[in-house]
Amino acid sequence: MTSAQVDTDGNGADTAPEEGYERGLGSRQVQMIAIGGAIGVGLFLGAGANIAKAGPSLILMYAVAGAIVFFIMRALGELLLYRPVSGSFAEYSREFLGPFFGYFTGWTYWLMWVVTGMAELTAAAIYVNYWFPAVPQWVTALVFLVILFGVNLISVKLFGELEFWFSMVKVTALIGMIVIGLGVLTFGFSSAGDTASVANLYQFDGFFPKGIGSSLMTLQGVMFAYLAVELVGVTAGESENPEKTLPKAINTLPWRIALFYVGALTVILCVVKWTEFAPGVSPFVEAFAKIGIPAGAGIVNFVVLTAALSSCNSGMYSTGRMLRNLADSGEAPAAFRKLSATKTPAFGITVSVLCMGIGVLLNYVVPEKAFAYVTSVATAAGIWTWLMILVSHVLYRRAVDAGRLPASSFPAPGGAVFSWVAIAFLLFVTCLIAYDADSRICLYVMAGWAAALGVGWAVLKGRNPEVTSRREPELEKIG
Repeated sequence: MTSAQVDTDGNGADTAPEEGYERGLGSRQVQMIAIGGAIGVGLFLGAGANIAKAGPSLILMYAVAGAIVFFIMRALGELLLYRPVSGSFAEYSREFLGPFFGYFTGWTYWLMWVVTGMAELTAAAIYVNYWFPAVPQWVTALVFLVILFGVNLISVKLFGELEFWFSMVKVTALIGMIVIGLGVLTFGFSSAGDTASVANLYQFDGFFPKGIGSSLMTLQGVMFAYLAVELVGVTAGESENPEKTLPKAINTLPWRIALFYVGALTVILCVVKWTEFAPGVSPFVEAFAKIGIPAGAGIVNFVVLTAALSSCNSGMYSTGRMLRNLADSGEAPAAFRKLSATKTPAFGITVSVLCMGIGVLLNYVVPEKAFAYVTSVATAAGIWTWLMILVSHVLYRRAVDAGRLPASSFPAPGGAVFSWVAIAFLLFVTCLIAYDADSRICLYVMAGWAAALGVGWAVLKGRNPEVTSRREPELEKIG
C-alpha cells in the first residue's frame, strides 16, 4: 500500500513519507487544530436551538456525548500509533473490515466534510447578516468559499498557520466569556447582574423543563457539535512528530470538552435564563447582548464567524487528503493522486470546493432551512465514520490479543470495552435521528448515498478486480 512508508533500514528512524506530503504541521499547529476541532459552529450557533428544546439539561447532554467522543478518540489514538497514515479512518476500515468498507468510509468522510463546509458557510453568512442585513446570505457564502479555497491551495503550512490563529481566537474568546460570566455571577455587574444566578439552571420548570425525552432528542445536534475532533487523525501524514503530538492532542480532549462546552454553557445559562434563547441565534451573542457590554455582542459575533471559517478551512483540507487516499487505493480517479508544486492535493480540493458550492445554492433557495438540512446529513456521515473507527479498534485489539499484530504504544484504557459502549451510544443516536421527523431526511440521503457507492463499487470491481481484493498493510515504524 502506498500510504505508509516502510522502515527499510531497520533503525526505526523516520523516513520521508512515501505519500509525498510535506510534514509541515508542527506540534503547536496540531495542538491548535485539535482544540479548534472541538470548538465549532455546532456549539456557537446550534446550541441556541438545542437550549430551546432541552433547557439547562443540554449541559448534561454535552457532558455525556463528550465522554463518548473521548472513547472514540482514544480508540483512534491507539490505531494511529499502531500505523500513522493520512486518511486514517479509511485505511483502518480497509485493513480490518475489508476493501469495501475502506472505500465506503473514505467517500462518506469526504461527504461529511463537504456538507459540513456547507453548514459552516451558511453559519458564516448568518453571522455577517448581524452587521450587514442587506447583504444576501449566498453572496457572503460565495466570497468566503473562494478565499478559503485560495488558502488551501498555497501550502499545508499556511493552512496550519491560519487554523492556529482561528483556533487561538476561539479559545481566547471562550475563556474570556467564561471569566466575564463568572464575574457577572460573582459581583453582579452589568445589566444582567440582577437576574444572573445558579438558580437559573433549575428555577424555570426544572433542569429538564421539556422532559428527558426532549433532552435526549438534542443528542443528534450535540454530536454534530463534536464533528471534527477526529481531524487530528487526518493530520497524521503531515505531522512532524506523530508519536508525540497525537497522544498529547487526544489526551487533552477531556479538559477541552469540560471547559469549552460544559463550562461555557453552564456559565451562560446561569447568567441568562434558558427561556430567552431561540433557534438561529448564537447563545453567546445573545448572552453578551443581555450583559450589555459595549460592542460585546459584535465582538462575540466576530469570534463565532472565525469558528465557522475555521471549520470550513479544515473541511477543505481533509476532503482533498481523503480523495487522494481513495485514489491511492484505486477507489477514486487517478487524477486525485497528483500533488501540486506546493505538495497539496489541489485537484481534490478543487472538486470538493465545487461540491461545497451547493451550499451557496441552498443559501439562495432556502436560506432559513439550509443550516438544519446540511447539519443532519453531516451528523449521519460522521456517525458512520466514528462507528468504523470503533469497529476497527475492536478488531485490532482482537488481533493484538491473538498475537497477529504488534501492540500500539498508545493503548486505549479498558481495551475494547469503551469502544463497545461508544458503539451502543452511536446506534442509539441513530435511532433518535430516525424517530425525529425533521432530521429523518438525512437517513434517506444516506440511503441514496449508500446505493450510489454500491453501484460505484460494482463498476470498480468489474473494471479492476485487484483493487477490491484485500491487501496486507505496510507498517511505518516510528519513534
